[in-house]
Amino acid sequence: MKRLQTIVVLMCGITPGLWGQQGGLPYAEIPETPEAYTGGAVAARMVDGLGFRYYWATEGLRPEDLEFRPSAEARSTGETVDHIMGLSRVILNAALQQANTPQEPLERSFEEKRALTLNMLKQAADIYRNSEDLSANTVIFENDGNRSEFPFWNLVNGPIADALWHTGQVVTHRRTSGNPFPAGVSVFTGKKRD
Repeated sequence: MKRLQTIVVLMCGITPGLWGQQGGLPYAEIPETPEAYTGGAVAARMVDGLGFRYYWATEGLRPEDLEFRPSAEARSTGETVDHIMGLSRVILNAALQQANTPQEPLERSFEEKRALTLNMLKQAADIYRNSEDLSANTVIFENDGNRSEFPFWNLVNGPIADALWHTGQVVTHRRTSGNPFPAGVSVFTGKKRD
């Protein structure tokens, strides 16, 4: 029950303050670059890059895109979106210095999952951007009384890199299902040309 309350708080607490770009969601454009090169700024920029890519990879996905599965053994695009949402939760929990615990899946629409994912990434990036020392932002997993804790480095090569990888899969899947990546999006500049 505590985990469900946390999810509700996250959805209610972060959503209004973080929305405000195109479509009411963060990451239609990547945020401005920080003035200083710090560990926290670099970590935040990595998460911002993920958020920007995810925003455009999932923009305009249709039901048939979400159902697309490249093979019987592979995840569908919708299942890949769910996996990215879970990875985003791990990224946010490390920023909040909270443990990841098993959760009962809640029924959500694709739009709700997309919004929650983008807002979790934005909240995490904002925390990292203001961090002096990332050593406290460990990745913690708790399950059945067992606890595993990993340094921030594992967040970089684990959930952040994995979410980027899977965001690329969403782009490939949508192309294959007949709905190419939106034209004019530059992952290099973090902007979309009209």
